[in-house]
Amino acid sequence: MIIGITGGTGCGKTTLLEVVQELGGIVLDCDAIYHRLLQTDKCLLDAIEERFPGTVVQGQLQRKKLGQVVFHDADALQDLNRITHSAVKEEVIRLLTPEPELAAIDAIGLFESGLDKLCKLTVAVTAPREVRIQRLIQRDNITPEYAAARIDSQPPAEEFARRCHTCLENNSTREAFREKCLAFFLQAGIMKP
Repeated sequence: MIIGITGGTGCGKTTLLEVVQELGGIVLDCDAIYHRLLQTDKCLLDAIEERFPGTVVQGQLQRKKLGQVVFHDADALQDLNRITHSAVKEEVIRLLTPEPELAAIDAIGLFESGLDKLCKLTVAVTAPREVRIQRLIQRDNITPEYAAARIDSQPPAEEFARRCHTCLENNSTREAFREKCLAFFLQAGIMKP
């Protein structure tokens, strides 16, 4: 079974993905795939540099410089997503062939990229905005303003929840959310009692 997992940055998707791995599933982190492709796919870098001049220097993407552009300009973010979704989707399909017994695709752009069509079940992970800001500050060592800009550049939690089959809210501790994830997999029949 292929499960699509989505939600905004700082919501706690990692905890859900760790549970998938504990159950013997494979996890395809589209963000990690994207970053790997930035090291190996010259065509992808060329396309980014063409649309966002000065963001690729000596074959290396300048992430913060690109972030300063796309996190404050919805059209620019949409352009970046169009460039990256195609390359990532192609790689995900390659990695899912042959189809494993259990796999999770972690993608903030699950629906925009069309990856949802590969999934039998889609799950949104949500969390309150202030909790997400604090998590990003701690995780990424960024300012509250930059964390808020990253969150605000993404669709609201309601949008993720509306599009998915189910929604798991992560408004407590990591351990409490892990227990919620285990209960969800048990209820969905993915995990045996």
